Amino acid sequence: MNDSTPTAGIELPAAGTSRDRGQLFRLSAGPYTAEISAVGATLESLTVGGRDLLVRSPETGPMQFYRGAIVAPWPNRIGDGAYTWDGQQIQTALTEPERGNALHGLVSFQLFSPTTVAEDELVLSTQLFPSPGYPFHLVLAVHYALDPEEGLTTTVTARNIGAQDAPYGVCPHPYLVAGPEPLDEWSLRMEAGTVLTVTEDRLLPTGTAPVAPGDAFDFRSPAVIGELFVDHAFTDLGRDAQGRTTITVTAPGGTGVELTAGEELPWLQVHTGDRPEPENHRLGLAVEPMTCPPDAFRSGTDVVRLAPGAEHVASWTLRGW
Repeated sequence: MNDSTPTAGIELPAAGTSRDRGQLFRLSAGPYTAEISAVGATLESLTVGGRDLLVRSPETGPMQFYRGAIVAPWPNRIGDGAYTWDGQQIQTALTEPERGNALHGLVSFQLFSPTTVAEDELVLSTQLFPSPGYPFHLVLAVHYALDPEEGLTTTVTARNIGAQDAPYGVCPHPYLVAGPEPLDEWSLRMEAGTVLTVTEDRLLPTGTAPVAPGDAFDFRSPAVIGELFVDHAFTDLGRDAQGRTTITVTAPGGTGVELTAGEELPWLQVHTGDRPEPENHRLGLAVEPMTCPPDAFRSGTDVVRLAPGAEHVASWTLRGW
């Protein structure tokens, strides 16, 4: 007897194990818990002692504002969605139509499959098949590891399984929450010597400028964010002996969160989360360590050339108190 129902032959998840963003995986280690969705390998939440370190999306519907997304194969934007690679003129979809840009890559709403599932560890992987806007073939693996002292470390590995060199970039997109007080009262510490200047209307690069001591964007020493609007990329980042840069956000009550990124991520996008909707306005500070700057697929700046069979690895850690 033929089954003519629309879902015949499609394996559906058991009730209670999934939602609009796919299966939800929960990790725990010491005071930390993390939740990751299969769609986009999205970091839905991270808590320490029950306190949220990140802004969450609503439980149903799509992820909002790329909260917790893995952004690849390009971070940030491509102006006009058009770029040239090894003589190929390529046009990808304009996913930020109000600014005429292609925004945040191609995998944030793609289903990932689990390959490792443990109490404190998760590996999700997906294939990015060639398309008119990105005619390259990649495998992406996202490894989440939760440690009771160090917090959550995320490692993204991209492997080119196609026949030609591929342009590539990656970044995370967490909105950090320092504490219950408003963002304007939080203090930020980041060491950055250069800021990327951008157009006001499309946020596309126009050049670079030094971040001099005392400038509005000078957070070499912790400073209160106040009403400052930030949606800029920074580079020339301060590094420790292991090549890591650390960005720290603290609240007046003493709670805080920090993100540490490796030297394979030389750029840093910071955004105060300004939104026209009051319920979404300045809820958290987006801190996005990037392999390359905005519009890199057009400028060529720091774009990774991923040869056939080659891999690229990027890693960052989130810790809170």
